[in-house]
Amino acid sequence: MTTPQPQQDAPLGPEDQKLITLARSTRARNAVPEGAAVRDETGRTYVAGTVALDSLRLSALQTAVAMAVASGAQSLEAAVVVTAADGAAEADLAAVRDLGGAGTPVLVAGPDAAVKVRAEA
Repeated sequence: MTTPQPQQDAPLGPEDQKLITLARSTRARNAVPEGAAVRDETGRTYVAGTVALDSLRLSALQTAVAMAVASGAQSLEAAVVVTAADGAAEADLAAVRDLGGAGTPVLVAGPDAAVKVRAEA
């Protein structure tokens, strides 16, 4: 696993910005602690929020990865989580790595959409 790096000034491409927008919208619309979005190998996107049921707890990123798998995705190109936390949890990075492989880019953005951390699964 690569150590997360603080956000640098490199501009985001439109597809990564789209993931942030989708994740941020889901977080706000569902009033959950986190929103996430992933892009699969064909360019399809999957968006999810935190799942907090009595019998099931999944982070937003774990849920987005599960949605991609359930929809037949074979790999991931990128992942984004919008959260108030300072970084992605190891369990989230592991879920991305399981589907996307080592080195899959993971962006952690704040509720304001500013990228805080660029990491790799």
